[in-house]
Order: sequence, then C-alpha cells, then structure tokens
Amino acid sequence: MTAAEHDEAEDREVAARRLASSRVLDVDSLLDDPKTRIVVCCGSGGVGKTTTAAALGLRAAERGRKVVVLTIDPARRLAQSMGIDSLDNVPRRVKGTDGAGELHAMMLDMKRTFDEVVEAHADPERAATILANPFYQSLSAGFAGTQEYMAMEKLGQLRAKDEWDLIVVDTPPSRSALDFLDAPKRLGSFLDGRLIRLLTAPAKLGGRAGMAFLNVGMSMMTGTLGKLLGGQLLKDVQTFVSAMDTTFGGFRTRADATYKLLQAPGTAFLVVAAPERDALREAAYFVERLAAEKMPLVGLVLNRVHGTGAGALSAERALDAAENLADPGIVDQGGGKAGLRNSPDTYGSSQPPAPEDAAGATASDEGSPADQERSVDRLAAGLLRLHAERMHLLAREQRTRDRFTARHPEVAVVDVPALPGDVHDLTGLRDIGDRLAAGAAVGRTEPS
Repeated sequence: MTAAEHDEAEDREVAARRLASSRVLDVDSLLDDPKTRIVVCCGSGGVGKTTTAAALGLRAAERGRKVVVLTIDPARRLAQSMGIDSLDNVPRRVKGTDGAGELHAMMLDMKRTFDEVVEAHADPERAATILANPFYQSLSAGFAGTQEYMAMEKLGQLRAKDEWDLIVVDTPPSRSALDFLDAPKRLGSFLDGRLIRLLTAPAKLGGRAGMAFLNVGMSMMTGTLGKLLGGQLLKDVQTFVSAMDTTFGGFRTRADATYKLLQAPGTAFLVVAAPERDALREAAYFVERLAAEKMPLVGLVLNRVHGTGAGALSAERALDAAENLADPGIVDQGGGKAGLRNSPDTYGSSQPPAPEDAAGATASDEGSPADQERSVDRLAAGLLRLHAERMHLLAREQRTRDRFTARHPEVAVVDVPALPGDVHDLTGLRDIGDRLAAGAAVGRTEPS
C-alpha cells in the first residue's frame, strides 16, 4: 500500500468513527411516538424547510397518524407539492396518501386569524365596531409582529381542538422564524406602553371621572399627537383601544399559554439547514436561541447532502489521472499514442500540421481510430475532473458539518442526500421522507 493510499484509508476510518460517535436523529421514532403532538421546523431561507415539513407530515400520516401541516411561509410550494390548488386558513384534506392516517394542510391567513380572535372574544356589536375600525384594519394587516402572534394563536387553536394527532409547523425563513417566541413579549410591551395606558385610562375609569380624565389628558396631548398621527388617526386609535380593552388580557393569556405549550413535553423543534457555512451558522443561532428559551430541540435535519459512489478515488488522484489523459506525453502510452504529437510526418517539416477543431481533432484524421481514442480520453479526463470537484465539495461540506457538531455535540443530526431535482408532488415528498428515515438507519448501522 502506497503512502497516499494509506492516508486515504486512514481518512475514511476517521470519518467512520466520527459519524458513529455523533448522535443520529431517529425521525421515525419521533413521528411514531404518540406523545409527540407538535413538530416545529425552523431554519434559514432556501434550505428546504417547507419541503421537510411537508415530507414529515406525509410520512407521519402514512404511518397511521392524523396530521395537519401549518405553513407560515407565504410561498405556494406546500400546496403545489400536495396537489392542492391553494391553501388558506382552513385545513384542507390532502388526497392520494397511503396508509390509515390522514394528512391536512393549511397556510396562515394573518388577518383572517385576527378577525376570528375578535369575533370569538367580543360580543357581535363590539366585534363589528372593531372590525370596521381603520386602525384595526391597518394593525391586523401589517403591524410588526402580528404575523408571528397570529401564528401562535392559530397553533393554540389547532392544539385546543385536539382534532389532530400531530401538528407540523413550517415557520418563516431566516431568523424571523423564531420571532413567534417573542410575540407575547412584544404584544405585552405594545399593550402596556405609555400611550396605550393613557388611551385606555378613560375607558377603565368610566363615568364622570373617566370623562374628566379624558378632557384633561386629551387637552395635554391632543395637540402633539394630532400633529404626529393626524386627528382622524388619533380618534381611530382611541375608538379601537376602547373597544378592544376587554380583549387585550385574553390576547396575552392565550399567547403565554401557547408559549408554555411550545416548552412542554410533546413539542419537538427541528432545525433545518444545508451543509453550507452560512446556513449552519444560522442553524447554530437557532440551537442556541432554543436552548436559551428552554424549547425542546430534538435535532438537526441536514438537507441536500452530496455523496459519491466512488469515494475511494480521491480528488488528487482523479486530477492526476485527468492530466495524464489530457497530455499523452506525460506518461508512457500504449498503441503509439505518445507519438501523436511528435509524428515524423510533421516534426521539423515546413508544412504546418492540420488545424484542430474545438474538440481537438485534426481535419486529416477526423474519425480515425486514433482520434476516437483521444476523444474517449478527453471525455474520461472531463469526468475525472468532475469527480474531483465533487470530492472537494464533499470535503468542504464535511468540514462545515464537523464545525457545527464540534460546537454542538448534543444535537442529533440526520443527513438527507440531495435529490437530482425539485419536489413537486407526493411522490417526491415520500422520497424525502424515505431519505430522512434512511439517514437515521445509516447512522445506527455505521461501524465504529
């Protein structure tokens, strides 16, 4: 065995020990456990998080569970992959699944969820006043943090119905995916702010005292606020706050309850990432944030991991072989090939050699056996270079993965091999689910 071969064998042995010693995420055990009631998928954008959530939901359903997948991502990929024309705020049954379970899917409608909350916690007359209020309409459509808070509301509603065995939540991309953890705090800060307390004080005092306070308070601040907000907006805010006063406490209570639900046994957070530096840096942020919030992280799904069926051939050896094939004069070649470039017919002659085309073949020997051999050599050299690029990519991905696992050895990981194309249907989602399960099986059987 040469020194290079010895080094390669040693590298493979080290890699095997490293994989065997790392914790491997067993996806099927997680999905099959009846105690698992909520799975939250979070991660940065473009790592296949929506597809992973849908694949997990489908696999759980086809293994006998009644599942609903809730996506907060406004993209339509989930509906398309499940064969549904569109998703809305109502769970839709997905057809074409196998097994005894059921799969439903829905996409958060932020404003409709807000409207449902108002209608559920206010009498019809007050609800109508709130829904028609211009300030409420602006708040429910785009106030910072409203989407994340409404995601908490919808998750709480789904869990309270106890209609599904498992709820899979697909969160928005990038770091905003964890903003829903802050939603109760941000909402409380907004509702407990000085302006809101001042605006709600007249309604809370009531009667003449309230009116007296209102007159004094408004005389002090109406001028300033009127200039900042505009008189009509100020009036809309006051009307909204007065109508919503009795509902604010319910908002906080429900948000806090959902937050505790996310921390409780039965909830599992999955961080989804790709084997790239930026994506795994974001994944490390998610892991640390979830730990700080005492949220139950179960593992990392490492998506789109590349592989090769010729791992024994290193990048260096492939490049050396490609160079030898591309330049026949470097090493001894059979069949007279080494002499092609130094043929006595042209060497030293005043007549220039025949011009070569783009593929390197001369016009005089096009289609000749020698030219065909050179074409095969060029093709083989190109394939060897592609293999070298793939091996360099694999090494880079492994180094990035190793840095993450060294930093967070407590996090179980499952690798999902890259697919040749995008996922557009249930068959593709099943393939992803199979790869998730196969990744866990490989980790369990890897030799130490």
